[in-house]
Amino acid sequence: MSTYFPSGKNLAENRKWFVVDAKGKTVGRLSTEIARILTGKNKPDWTPFLDMGDHVVVINARHAIFKGTKNEQKKYYSHSGYPGGLKTTSVKKMFAETPERIIEKSVKGMIPKTKLGRAMYKKLKVYADADHPHKAQNPEPIEIETI
Repeated sequence: MSTYFPSGKNLAENRKWFVVDAKGKTVGRLSTEIARILTGKNKPDWTPFLDMGDHVVVINARHAIFKGTKNEQKKYYSHSGYPGGLKTTSVKKMFAETPERIIEKSVKGMIPKTKLGRAMYKKLKVYADADHPHKAQNPEPIEIETI
């Protein structure tokens, strides 16, 4: 008796495309499910050192929500690398300017920080509104339940 072990061949050819509507969904709970799909942990043949995940297109990122007081209190930090170069951006300002980056940053923090994680992250496409240029791939709509 032997254990099934997937080979790394034909992984890119067998990837599916999914589209997720973020309208009215909580950012954190939405991001965890997206990260599971990108890493392939939702599949029964998941292997930790292979990129088994699928492509995910997120639409309506502008309409995702934060629960509680995060909308007023949460800040995003970036540093230029120079002394005194710390910059802070509030969630309200980020939603107004680039709402896609909120979901991108949230998902990026949930995938591995390795070469494999960077390959997984490249399969994420986030758009602020409902239209996207990936209609030719025939993405399947997937409903993510956030409570």
